[in-house]
Order: sequence, then structure tokens, then C-alpha cells
Amino acid sequence: MNNIQSWGETLRLLVELAGTAAFALSGVLEGARKRLDAVGVCVVGFLAAFGGGTLRDLLLDQRPFFWVRHVDLLWGLLALCVLAMLFLRHRHFELTERGIQWPDALGLGLFTATGVDQALGSQMPALVAVLMGLITGVFGGVLRDIVCNEIPSAFNDHRPYAVCAFAGGWAYVGLWQAGAPDWLALVVCVGITAGLRALALWRNWELPAWRV
Repeated sequence: MNNIQSWGETLRLLVELAGTAAFALSGVLEGARKRLDAVGVCVVGFLAAFGGGTLRDLLLDQRPFFWVRHVDLLWGLLALCVLAMLFLRHRHFELTERGIQWPDALGLGLFTATGVDQALGSQMPALVAVLMGLITGVFGGVLRDIVCNEIPSAFNDHRPYAVCAFAGGWAYVGLWQAGAPDWLALVVCVGITAGLRALALWRNWELPAWRV
């Protein structure tokens, strides 16, 4: 049992690191596209990587924030921003943007599961817990786009994103209420959220737009 729990913690850490890197890189690319200076690029990368978790901690009244508890993530983000500014050129943007979609999908699943888990640990109702998971996974990208003066792509490009997090969050809640181990709820939530997002990308699914 201890080996299973250890494997679950390792899985959580690895996917969280990959998701954080993917979200941060998406912010760096957007900042470069907008021709921001070095400080602006770092700020946009920070918002993309940590915005959702920070809002979750604020709403759940948790202190210190998660990125304060894990300072290594901040150093990693700064290193990623510096390396991207040194080596990435405009011709790399399209290829890099396509490449990070898959770790981004994994990060969405992991951050959704983390948000749901923390909300349930704070004895929040099921719907609130699912919304905390959705906010953790989605809101960083929303902040990134707002700061860069864009309509958030999570609302505008019509490809399912928040819907995937919403479905995965309910899977976590269902397993938690059934008494399943935490690591199993995590794996299932990540699998459903990331799997739905990957299918949406592969099949080019789109949500219907409101036609006025």
C-alpha cells in the first residue's frame, strides 16, 4: 500500500511539473508575440503557471500560497523564461505551441485534481470542489490572455477545455464519495480530463457558438 501511495505522489509531482512548465511556456510565447519586455514576459509566464492555483488558495483562504510553499517552482519558472528569451525565435513559435498542447492537457488534469482535492479537504460542497478544480486548471490561461489584451482562448476558440476539467472534477468527487483511495481518484481525474482534452484536439471538436 505504501508503494502505491509513493507511486501516486511521484506521478502527481511529475505531471504537475510538466503542466507548470507547459502553462508557463504558453505565457512566455504570448508575451513574446505581444513584444513585451523581459519583465512583462516573466509576469505573463507567472500568471499562466500560477494564476489558477493562487485564486483557488484565495477562495479557500489557504496561506501561504502554494508557490510560496514550493519556492523551487519559482526558480524553475524564472529559468524557463530566461532560456526561452535566449533561444526561442519567431520561427519556433508555431511548432512549440503545437508541442505543448499535450503536456498542457496533462497539466489541466493534474491541476483540476489538485483543486478538487484541496477543496474537499476543506469540507467544501461537491459543486464548489469541482469549481475549485476548474478554476485551478483554467484561470491561469484566462489571466494570461486578459493581461495580453486578448479574449481568453478558453472561452473563444470553442475547443472543449473547461468542460473537460468539469467532467474530470465530478469523476474525482464521485470516487471520493465512494471511499476510493486518493491516488486512484487523482489518476482517474487526470485520465478523464486529459483524455477528453486530447480527444478534442485530435478530433478537432468544437463547442457551439452563440449565434445572435
